[in-house]
Amino acid sequence: MSLLRSERAAAIALVVAAALGLILANSPIGATVVALSHEHLGIPGTVWDLSLTHWVADGLLAVFFFVAAIELRHELTHGSLRSPARAALPAIAAAGGVLVPIGIYLIATAGSGQEHGWPVPTATDIAFALGILALVGRGLPSGLRAFLLALAILDDIVAILIIAIGFTADVQFGSLAIAAAGVVVFGALGLLLQRRLRRDGVPTTRGRAVTVALTAALVVVGVGVWSATLASGVHATIAGVALGLALSPGPAHAIRHALEPVVNGAILPIFAFSASLVIIPAVPITELQPVFWAIVIALPVGKLIGIGGFAFIADRVIHRASPRARMSFPDLLAAGALGGIGFTVSLLMAGLAFAGDSILIAEATLAVLLGSSISIGLAVVFVGRQSAYYRRLRRLREQARAALADR
Repeated sequence: MSLLRSERAAAIALVVAAALGLILANSPIGATVVALSHEHLGIPGTVWDLSLTHWVADGLLAVFFFVAAIELRHELTHGSLRSPARAALPAIAAAGGVLVPIGIYLIATAGSGQEHGWPVPTATDIAFALGILALVGRGLPSGLRAFLLALAILDDIVAILIIAIGFTADVQFGSLAIAAAGVVVFGALGLLLQRRLRRDGVPTTRGRAVTVALTAALVVVGVGVWSATLASGVHATIAGVALGLALSPGPAHAIRHALEPVVNGAILPIFAFSASLVIIPAVPITELQPVFWAIVIALPVGKLIGIGGFAFIADRVIHRASPRARMSFPDLLAAGALGGIGFTVSLLMAGLAFAGDSILIAEATLAVLLGSSISIGLAVVFVGRQSAYYRRLRRLREQARAALADR
């Protein structure tokens, strides 16, 4: 179980699952597997009548966003985003990491009719970025790691807002009101469960029964909120975000701890596999559509320039009176490279932006995989280099202290 909590293991599982999906889709049985993924499973005539692909994207991924929202709430209340001053630099960097890729995408697709795919290169896969950090960034100072975590979380907030605003049509406000009421009930149940968990002493049989009943009620209400959100026309992953933000810290910590292995070991790999089930178009590289080149460039280059450039300028302004508090330019390049790993969230965006056009979805998916792979390579180089630099610096300082102590 501890292996499934590892950020490194999660990153490796994502890569393996995505590669397996792409290989399988382009194998002799690829057409059959892709057709099977579009088969419906559920109760006909209800909101639960979804294809396997939608069960993954709308259902399982809502759990991922639920866990991400719990982490976001913690950062907003106790972590690196708990004050405007602390959040300013990563917020500006995140803004650059959204605006510059959008600009590059719109320039590359101008006049093609594919401009509506601009959200695809705006996202950062927080799970994958943290996985790369765990693999090659173990020597980084805590301040830089906190900046990178805050940047990834803020980037996810932007992605969530884009999904909520950009991919919602014909909203059923009655269903949305039911979902909102359910979130309030969910939060109230969370408060009751937190009070139960805070009680001292060995729990009695009745106490354990109450805890189990409250937990079961949370699950039931959570499923109800998800169902109502789905019926409202708002993308169902937003339900996961709302529930995660509404849950009290005590139960949230326990639930996140319980769900983390499931998210890392099953939900994210399944989604990566499902999203990568695309048949590579049999067209020459010169005939690939603008959307492909726009995403391939916007993810690694746009994020690198947007995050690195915006953060560099903002850091110099914020810390103009204290130069020693500034982040180095190589640190910011490492952050920009990590930001270009769109992967899971960008694959979701591609499916939403080009829904109904299998050719554009295929090209956008390939572009996300290639662009993210380029960013992974850059991140390994930049983050690994900075990690080695800080380890060497730490070692030199320890040697200097030891030399002074021996005198």
